[in-house]
Amino acid sequence: MAAQAAAAPKAAQGDAKSSALTAEAVNAAALAPQAGDKSSDKTSAAKTKKAEGGDEKPDPLIVKAQVLLDRAHFYPGAIDGLTGDNYRRALAAFAVAQGLSATEKLTPEVWDKLQATSDKPAVTDYTITDADAAGPYIDKIPPKMEQQADLKALSYTNPREMLAERFHMGRALVTALNPDKPLDKAGTTITVAAVDPMGTDKLKGKDLPQDPKVERVEVDKQSRDVRAFGADGKLLAYYPASIGSTEKPAPSGDTKVKGVAFDPDYTYNPKYAFKGVKTQHKFTIQSGPNNPVGLVWIDLAIPSYGIHGTPEPEKVGKTESHGCIRLTNWNARDLAAHVARGAKVSFKDD
Repeated sequence: MAAQAAAAPKAAQGDAKSSALTAEAVNAAALAPQAGDKSSDKTSAAKTKKAEGGDEKPDPLIVKAQVLLDRAHFYPGAIDGLTGDNYRRALAAFAVAQGLSATEKLTPEVWDKLQATSDKPAVTDYTITDADAAGPYIDKIPPKMEQQADLKALSYTNPREMLAERFHMGRALVTALNPDKPLDKAGTTITVAAVDPMGTDKLKGKDLPQDPKVERVEVDKQSRDVRAFGADGKLLAYYPASIGSTEKPAPSGDTKVKGVAFDPDYTYNPKYAFKGVKTQHKFTIQSGPNNPVGLVWIDLAIPSYGIHGTPEPEKVGKTESHGCIRLTNWNARDLAAHVARGAKVSFKDD
């Protein structure tokens, strides 16, 4: 079910004076007028400073900017209202695509371009359905792969995790926007990011690839991102990514997309020799959003390598992977829906 858009409140003057995280504050958030050569994101940085206990506070303005980036297909990772690396790199990529100088700051020029991409509210209401409340859910995902192989499905662990992923959000932001609301009760109306909700259906091969078709994919190991291009060279989407590790580096050079699989199982081969996996026998982990490769596997013409989803979307771009290219589940599904079989995939080392 798609989220139903709520009417946008009257825009605030400058930036919202109240730091309270509400739907009204997010939808009315605006960049404060800048004086001289002061940093344009100074106010936002101050709002997201560490509070007592060491936690950062989500900033309504950053939430709004992240939603606008997501809609424009310059994905900032999990929408969390914080000025993290994924958000800053997405801003820079968006700025360059708009003909502006590369900047990781929310300058007035970048803000104007972002606002021009959409006039819809940044957050909206969503009513939890009976199916949302029912699941199925699993109590706990074991930490070891060998233990995960004993499960019948790698489902979500609770409605909050499911709702966060459906609406491209960090779990902490779901809680912060909906304090004291029962997320496991049908009929509860909550506030969510107004983005295209992630589906979990298996797309059929005859319907793929969808337009606009991705004919080339660029994987940048240094900037930790994946960029999708059309046949005309136009940049269609930007995704933050976790790319390889010291244990198993990502490949170099060029390869091709062999095919895509939605809701895949994952088979572990002892020759991978992953740290912490001691078994010498192959085993299979069943499908589901908490599967090691998430909800999608985009197969590359290099044995055992692919572009795939993840059970931990909030860690994408911040941690290493087991050699492959790891995206959030919603980004992996987006790329898989549009990438053409045979599309060129280039790995950039510097």
